[in-house]
Amino acid sequence: MIDDYAPNRLRVIIPVGGKAKRLLPLTAETSKACVRLMNRPMIEFSLLSLARQGIKNFIFGVKGYTNYRDLHDYFESGYGFSARYNIKPRVHVKYQPNVDDLGSADSARISMEYYNVRDPVFAVQGDNIFDVNVKELAEFHEKKGATMTIALREVENVEGYGIADINRQKRIARFVEKPSIKEAPSNLANTGLYVVSPEIRKIFREKGVKQIIKERNRLDFGFDFIPYLIKTGRPVYGYTLSGSWYDVGTPKHYLEAMHDMLNGRFTSLTDFGGRVSEDRRIWVQGESSEAMKSKKEIVRKIKHGKIKIQGAVLIGRHCRIGDGAEISNSCIDNYTQIGKDALIEDSAIMDRVIVEEKTEIKQSIVGRHVTILSRPRRRTKIESVSVIADDVIIAEGCKLTATKVYPHQHVRGEFEDQIIMQG
Repeated sequence: MIDDYAPNRLRVIIPVGGKAKRLLPLTAETSKACVRLMNRPMIEFSLLSLARQGIKNFIFGVKGYTNYRDLHDYFESGYGFSARYNIKPRVHVKYQPNVDDLGSADSARISMEYYNVRDPVFAVQGDNIFDVNVKELAEFHEKKGATMTIALREVENVEGYGIADINRQKRIARFVEKPSIKEAPSNLANTGLYVVSPEIRKIFREKGVKQIIKERNRLDFGFDFIPYLIKTGRPVYGYTLSGSWYDVGTPKHYLEAMHDMLNGRFTSLTDFGGRVSEDRRIWVQGESSEAMKSKKEIVRKIKHGKIKIQGAVLIGRHCRIGDGAEISNSCIDNYTQIGKDALIEDSAIMDRVIVEEKTEIKQSIVGRHVTILSRPRRRTKIESVSVIADDVIIAEGCKLTATKVYPHQHVRGEFEDQIIMQG
């Protein structure tokens, strides 16, 4: 149990495995945890929220080359992250040993054994962004004497979530992973945030758990381990969240999370650096002398009406934006060039992108190092939650509607509701 809650004792385990199929093609060559959102890797928001609450020890439960490479190369042991956000004493980041797991719960099992974890564990998902009061959650867990506490959130549509049936004492009597609307016992969805007691290490060794692994070749929290705990009479409780939580598992959810964060609904990070004025939610980032030069040019154009900005907009470092461009409720990442009279609306443009003149991008995501060619007489249009992965060239005059483009393509023509990949 958690006696006199001490955040430095809590271990955070973040299982990051698989391809994140719902977020394809952004995750075709990138770990879902490191897909860029608001000009930084997605997982950084959750780490920051936890680190600012005094939590110091993180283990990435990585499976597969891409997940390990992206997370290790960016976070390493935690020094750079700690310095970036001035977190003292610094956080410590470790990684799952080089053993493939059979699911999220198996990932936690492997890391707890390898690092001899005897403290309470907070297990979270790599494609979730959350801002949770961990002290309240941990104290609820202790008060209930729970083996496991699941953070729950009311949802309008239960499809795609694990759904819990709880009694008046908040104990979970039944848990159904991804039910149909008719099968759902409630509208309380599993957020993928779990507090587990150290005794879970013994439960992982039980015959029943070993049998699940043998029969299913899998040990997932939602599909396997939580139902096992409930079936064997362990106290599993549901804690209803009040803080921010986003499942950024699909392009549509990604854009919704971006919009909410631009509008200050993620309390751990509401200012992204370089705010242009107090009365408008516009940020133009840049600190070095070179970045400040491009920043001043963009701010000058905004003030003189040469660039039209509506709603909340974040513009990264070293960007160039042509006269007549219109940007509304969008995020433009570092080293990106936006051409004259381009229109960007409710969209995310990642780093090092070239958007030529007269391009229209609406409600879409453009990946890294993409070139979008366009001319006044052959305007390129991208709309309706289209997603363009990294290192793609879009020819002038293209029209993409609800279309997904995988990395390294050269795309020409008009496509609606299509998936474009090599071969």
